[in-house]
Amino acid sequence: MINFITAPVKNFLKKHFYILKVRNKFTPAVQITQRQLFLHYQQQLKREESVNLADTGFKVFSQHEEDGMLLFIFAVTGMKHKTFVDIGANDGVNSNCANLAINFGWYGLFIDSDKDAIKRGEHFYNKYPDPWDYKPVFICQQTTRENINHIINNAGFTGTIGLLSIDIDGNDYWIWEAITCISPEVVIIEAKVEFGFNDVVVPYDACYSHLTKNPLYNGASPFAINKLANRKGYRLVGANAYGHNMIFIKNELAAGFIPEVSVASILCHPKTIESLKEFELVKHFEFVKG
Repeated sequence: MINFITAPVKNFLKKHFYILKVRNKFTPAVQITQRQLFLHYQQQLKREESVNLADTGFKVFSQHEEDGMLLFIFAVTGMKHKTFVDIGANDGVNSNCANLAINFGWYGLFIDSDKDAIKRGEHFYNKYPDPWDYKPVFICQQTTRENINHIINNAGFTGTIGLLSIDIDGNDYWIWEAITCISPEVVIIEAKVEFGFNDVVVPYDACYSHLTKNPLYNGASPFAINKLANRKGYRLVGANAYGHNMIFIKNELAAGFIPEVSVASILCHPKTIESLKEFELVKHFEFVKG
């Protein structure tokens, strides 16, 4: 059978079906349900009913169940600062911040080094969820600890923000350590769960690329990232089921309702426990302590 569908037509169909799929994530029903859940959590807070953060997860735009966990956190802490900075955002659609931007009207900054992803994100947000919405800022640039504050400042973001998300598969630890121009209430950052309870961080490399290195040799252990968070005034409150997206809250926020949890408590999934063995393959490489 001869295939009469040309490459341009295939690309059109692919983009069309992608947009249709994404549009299902910001229908009135999705928005209403989340608003109801948001108000329900606030009522539970008033009644002083405890809720386990690990039970609140669900996925709308996030990679795993981070959307639900963040909704719960901001229902408890209040959405006083509806701004975000997302470093390693890809297209800003498959993002920890997209649900807040699209379904709750947050404004923010998406940073990624992939030109195609940035172009795709700008195209999407210019049309959806509403062409009249105030659009997020997109910046295509490789982030380093030397330029990160300059990038964020130049984009117009300073002071207290609601959420900082870092997922760049490499220098995540060093980028967060370097950030001083913003003060996020909540931070979600990727950890290298294979490094487990070892206090190890891969040394900083401004030119790092996951394409040129051993895929296991990057990032920082959950233990080391937790140490960094504590120094910066944050407590660990949870993570996605596999433990690699760690969630931190400023110590002074909702301490009585969202308690601190241990690193061990986020590394208990069978898949995660199995992955801890992989550290043996790189344990003789160069590391620094967190």
